[in-house]
Amino acid sequence: MNTGAVIVAAGMSSRMGDFKPMLNIGSISIAQRIVATFHQAGVRTIVMVTGYNATALERHLSNNELIFLRNENYAHTEMFDSAKIGLQYLKDKCDRILFTPVDIPLFTAETVTELIDSGEELACPVCGGDRGHPIIIASRLLDAVLSDEGQDGLQGAISRCGQQMREITVRDYGVLHDADTPEDYKALLRYHNKQLVRPVINVSLARELPFFDSKIAMLLSLAEETHSVRTACKRMQISYSTGWNIINTLESQLGRSLIQRSQGGAGGGQSCLTAEGKRFLQLFTNYENAVRDYGTELFEEYFKGVF
Repeated sequence: MNTGAVIVAAGMSSRMGDFKPMLNIGSISIAQRIVATFHQAGVRTIVMVTGYNATALERHLSNNELIFLRNENYAHTEMFDSAKIGLQYLKDKCDRILFTPVDIPLFTAETVTELIDSGEELACPVCGGDRGHPIIIASRLLDAVLSDEGQDGLQGAISRCGQQMREITVRDYGVLHDADTPEDYKALLRYHNKQLVRPVINVSLARELPFFDSKIAMLLSLAEETHSVRTACKRMQISYSTGWNIINTLESQLGRSLIQRSQGGAGGGQSCLTAEGKRFLQLFTNYENAVRDYGTELFEEYFKGVF
């Protein structure tokens, strides 16, 4: 099953008095920590919905393999409105979707894996008798959620979607910790220091120099989805010229065309992957997943009990 994730980070952080997503926990930010946890659990399609301070946050995370969507009306809407933007985008792209606000950053990859492996269509982690985040929801339930009038926010919409919430018991207090206040933030820092070391595996292809990696794979995938290199670049927070430079360099290294371009008229031009491009992208994706799975197995074999 294909599982994606939505992280909502559009709010103004008014209670914290500082911009929460970019506050550090250890050496990385709150937002980076959530993304890294999802990646560690094998979730590759991750949408972050931004709003307040969007440009700074998107630039901060531009190398983290994210798809950025904006709630331009963040100052006059609720979290549920931002959630709907992300859920709507992934509804037809993933079988199930994980959801979390950005201010609950310390759940573990093990918890994410337990939610995915549960096979449940609607579930949340429970620790010490309290429900936490992230939740997981099947795409087939989203029509009901997205059409809901929003009384009591996302929680209310989910309660009316026609599926009972299943509780997955975990030993992970990170599912409960938020960062609404400076006191909460200090507690997060203490908890962070107890977390386990994780493997980070980056896969790239090279000749004399690297020319293809997961970030470029995302660019190709988004160009195919949107039929627009410009839109793909915008969603990844890279410049249009940089995107085309990447594609041109890639095609030069491979000696084949991966993007089919059509000239624009009144409605503008379009771009999509060639048959070779689709095949190359799928081969790399399969290879990358296999390498990461094997790397995780080796990490557990060699470092079991060390940390």
